[in-house]
Order: sequence, then structure tokens, then C-alpha cells
Amino acid sequence: MIDMKWSPENSKRMLTNLDVAIILNVSSELSLLDKVLNTLDKAIINFLDPPLHKSIDPSYILSDNFAPVDELSPTECEIVHGIIPLCLDGVYIRIGPNPQFVPNGPHHYLDGDGMVHSIRLTQGRAIFCSRYIKTNKYLFEHQAKSHIVPNVISGMQCLGPFVARVALFAARVALGHYDIGKGIGVANTNLALFGGSLYALCESDLPYAIQVKDNGDVITLGQHDFNGRLSLNMTAHPKIDPVTKEAFAFRYWSTRPYMTYFYFDANGNKQPDVPILSMKKPSLTHDLAITQKYAIICDIQLGADPMNLLHGHGLVNVDKTKVPRIGVIGRYATDDSNMKWFEVPEFNVFHVVNAWDETDEDGNDVVVLVAPNILSMEHFFEQVDLIQTSMEKVTIHLGTGVVSRQTLSIDNIEFPVMNPAYVAKKNKYVYAAISEKMPIKSRMMRTIGVVKLDVTESEEYKEPYQHTVANRMYGDNCFGGEPFFVARDPDDSNSKEDDGYVVSYVHDETTGESRFLVMDAQSPCLEVVAAVKLPQRVPYGLHGIFVTKNDLNEI
Repeated sequence: MIDMKWSPENSKRMLTNLDVAIILNVSSELSLLDKVLNTLDKAIINFLDPPLHKSIDPSYILSDNFAPVDELSPTECEIVHGIIPLCLDGVYIRIGPNPQFVPNGPHHYLDGDGMVHSIRLTQGRAIFCSRYIKTNKYLFEHQAKSHIVPNVISGMQCLGPFVARVALFAARVALGHYDIGKGIGVANTNLALFGGSLYALCESDLPYAIQVKDNGDVITLGQHDFNGRLSLNMTAHPKIDPVTKEAFAFRYWSTRPYMTYFYFDANGNKQPDVPILSMKKPSLTHDLAITQKYAIICDIQLGADPMNLLHGHGLVNVDKTKVPRIGVIGRYATDDSNMKWFEVPEFNVFHVVNAWDETDEDGNDVVVLVAPNILSMEHFFEQVDLIQTSMEKVTIHLGTGVVSRQTLSIDNIEFPVMNPAYVAKKNKYVYAAISEKMPIKSRMMRTIGVVKLDVTESEEYKEPYQHTVANRMYGDNCFGGEPFFVARDPDDSNSKEDDGYVVSYVHDETTGESRFLVMDAQSPCLEVVAAVKLPQRVPYGLHGIFVTKNDLNEI
């Protein structure tokens, strides 16, 4: 018989037994509620969802090397070709969608949880690691062992099922199952280093700070709101000035103000918001550029209007009647009163290479922008395989308002990068991924190689549109993603712009093997100087970054 007389020890025991009883009872109720909510979720799939387009059918879009992989702890890699240059001392990290739980309902490639694939390079050795970004969404669903949070992109294709899923999720929030205040987004798009921190980014949530350990492991430090100054989302492509160390960014929204501009100082302190009230329609602007004087924002035909759902369309739409514009605002503007807009017909920019300042013969400011132009924006979400691009240089005379355009390449290239030391000043070289010639319908793009362009007005290039100076094809049935340029000596201000290496992950769909390639950026064929066999498959992803050892030590 248990002694129930009061004593400190018995009091603790009685409280413990009571707590256990309560927890068991609550768990039983939650389990029952979860079963009910899961049953309702299946009913939405079976009775409300229309037939899935291939672009949002998870059984199709997440197959082959688009399929997710498991996490992998730091693992030593085999170098199968050449030698890793000793100057590559740091970590290359690339991020992309990698859902931990795939729903039976609609799922777009871009809806997936973020996973980083990192390769730590030191003294010619390579340590590979794959880790999820531990967002609030990821942690909750990991505990629930199920997909719970409604998908943003695929879920907004049809009003009825979307409203039903939102209602179910709202019930979970109301019941205290999910803390929506901690975010519902994924961190799957890009990585950026500024203010002494490394962030995983996506436009659906706040940045998540991450850290690379000495052994090559990657850990998530948590969501970062910059002391409450960043209350909503931000672009996944902030631009970091290599001299001032400031980071310039924006966020877009489906209601006014449709865009808000802001920047962070060198210490990572967010400065006040600047609402862009002169933007009259929502624009899913993904990237921006900066010069020494200005920030450049592109107002494109791709938008997000909630009213579309009422008319039986997806939230995201392309307005072909809209004339794209380029907006020029002072880097340190406190409002948009002096912002100037310039119409640039059929100029839809998703990723920017660079921009810089010039002057005309009268001493007036001129802004030059280099970026790939998406020629078929209407296919952006549903038939990515049909997207075509051309690399363009746009020159804007701020004094006269005259805009001139030059096509640098008509090859279908995207994911452009450059030497990051040349951000905001005139650069010569661009490296970009070459899209496959015969794409697989409705999947995200695969790339078959990398090209190096000279974007200057060199007399060497007599043929129109041909500014190609080097390229590297990956080989039969081999596909990669975004390349990244790493300078041989980033601290040497006298080194040539292309003195360095181009790196990328490449997957062989015949053998199922993934490799990390190091290519000589100055070679006319982008010669592979090192190839590293990776211990597991690396799915096709999005953007990456190389962080030097010195920067790693300061994070």
C-alpha cells in the first residue's frame, strides 16, 4: 500500500503521477483529434482535389534525381580525378527542396523542405554532409511524422481544396497543435552570408541562421528576425556589397504595399522599411541588383493576386498585358519619392547577374544591368521545360530616360553567377548553367553544362549574340545545377577577375553517382582539375555559396 501521508517526497510523487495521468489523457485526445483531421485531409484529396497536373503531381515531379534523400552525417569523400587546389579552404553549400514527407495531394517542386548539401574542403580533403534546415514547419511535421502544413505554391491552384486545407490547418492552430507565430515556411532557396551570420533563405519565411561545424556538419541555429525589425518575409537573393559589407534586400506581398525595400548595415542591423508605393500591382520579383549609388528592382509580369482564386485560377498568374519595368532607387533612400521607373517591354527577370554605374557625355548617371530574360514567362510554374531565356544587357540613361538593350547570348542559360568581389561594379565575366536541349515535360530544369560569357563590348566577338568564351558539357546523361565561382585568392585585389575555379554538383543518371566538380575558370574548356565522388546522391537543387575558412571562423 502506498503511503499517502504528506511529505516533500510524497508530494513530488503524487504530482508526478497526476502529471502522467493528464499527459496520457491529453495525448489520447490529441491522437483522436489527429485521426479526425487526417481523415478529413484524405477526404479533401479523394473528393475535392481536381486531377493533378504533372507539375504538381508528387509521384511524377519527385521521381528520379528530383526525389528527396535522407540526411547524411559528415562523411569523407573519395577524390576520383585530379587534386583539389589547396586554396579551396572552406565549404561549398548548395540548398534545394527536399520534402521529408510527401503529401498525396498537390505538391510543387518548390514546396519542399530545405536541405543543404555541403562539402568541407581543407588541405585537399573533402567531407560531405546533407542536413535539413530545421524550420518550425520541419520540426512540427517531424514530430507528427506526417505532412501537415498546407503547401503554398501547389495548394493555391484551386480555391475549394485550398480553403478546405487552410480550415483544417487553422483548426490545428486553434487547438494549440501548431504555433503559427514561429512560421509556416520552408528555407529551401538560397544561402547568404552577411552581418557575421550565414542564412538559409526562402521568400515564404524569415531567414534561418545556420552554422558549419569544424567536422563539416551543418546545424540550424534558428529563425532570425533581427531583433524584431524583420517581421515578415524577405527575398532569397539579398545583394551584399563586398566593400561596405552591407546587404540590400526587399520583400514582396500580394497586397499593398506590394514591395518593401530595406538594407542591413555591415553588422547585420536591419534598417527601416521603405514601402515602394509606386508599384501598382503585385509582382513576384525574385532578385535585385545594386550599384554604388542605386538599388535596381524589376517589376515583372509574374504576380500573385488572391482574387485569381475566386475566378478558378491559381494564385500565381502571368499578366501579359503588363509592361515590365525597371525601378531605380537610391541605395539609402528613406522613401520612394525619387524612385524612377523605366518600361522595358517583355523583360522578365528572375535572376540578376550584376549592375554598375556609368556616366554619359553630359555627366548624367547611367545604370547598366546584366540579367537573363525569361522569354516565355507563362510557362514558369506549369511547364518549366518550355522556358527559354536570353542573356541581356540593359543600359538606362537616368537623365534622358532612354533605355537600350543588347542581347549577349541566345543560348538557353540560367542560374548566372560571377566573381562576388565584383558585385555593384563593372564586371567582365559571367558563368551560367546551360539548360538541357530535350527537357522532360513539366519538371524543374536540368542543366547539361556551364558556360562562361564575356559581357563587355569586346571587338573580339563579331557574331551577334555570341559572347561565349568557354564552356564545359557534363557528358551523356549527366546533369548539374547552378555553378559557383570561387576566387583563387579573394584577398588579392590585384588578381584577375577570372582567376579562380567554377564548382558544381553533377549527377550521372546512368550510374546513379553524384560528383563535386572543380573547374579552372580561366581554361578555354573550363578544364576539370578535380572530381570528388560523393557518398550519396545529390538531388538537383537551387542556389549555393562558398564560405572561406576565415569567414567560417567568424560565424
